Amino acid sequence: MSDVPDRPAANAATVEQVVRQRLSEAFGGVRGIVEAAVPTITFTLCYLATRELRLSLVIASGLTAVLLIVRVLQRSNPQFVINALVGIGIAALFASRSGEARDVFLPGILYNAGYAVVLVATVVIGWPAIGVMIGGLVGDLTSWRRDPGMRRLCNRLTLLFALPCVLRVVVQYPLYAADQIGWLGTSKIVMGWPLQIATLAAMVWLLSRNSTPVTDLEGPGAAEPA
Repeated sequence: MSDVPDRPAANAATVEQVVRQRLSEAFGGVRGIVEAAVPTITFTLCYLATRELRLSLVIASGLTAVLLIVRVLQRSNPQFVINALVGIGIAALFASRSGEARDVFLPGILYNAGYAVVLVATVVIGWPAIGVMIGGLVGDLTSWRRDPGMRRLCNRLTLLFALPCVLRVVVQYPLYAADQIGWLGTSKIVMGWPLQIATLAAMVWLLSRNSTPVTDLEGPGAAEPA
């Protein structure tokens, strides 16, 4: 009945189903996750093999650009490759200015630290990021907060989102400070999409209970029960 094209989860029966669909879109599936990891994997392997900072950056950037061209030719969503290309570009800028290979990883450490702080802060102030996202999806940014169960679910999901960022900073910053390029690159690869997949698996488990009716969150315009 609805003719709004940007609410693909409108037919979902539960909040958990809505969130599962939204998360799948946000990460771009397996292909999007792999594409996001390509620059880091390529740079790390090239640098460990050659110890040439500039060459490694050029190869990583070039391969990411090829992935972008493939996306364009296939007329598929290039968002995740563009994100990866921007990421390797920022990393190259940091490393080129300092001349140190370890600075390729500094933007990622700073990003994860900032992202973790913001996500945890949304939980602390009572507006967990996942709840705001769901509120925007159903057209009401506030009604979900009236349901204690929904607030708890959103708090847990938001903290799960933050956990990989916290772990990356805790593990990678000491390696960065010690200038351990090999271990730093390895940890970034291992703690990239594999850790994200593990986090998503935990979120899927949390969302598998399907216990929160989405009609509770349809906002002030929702029909009242008879």
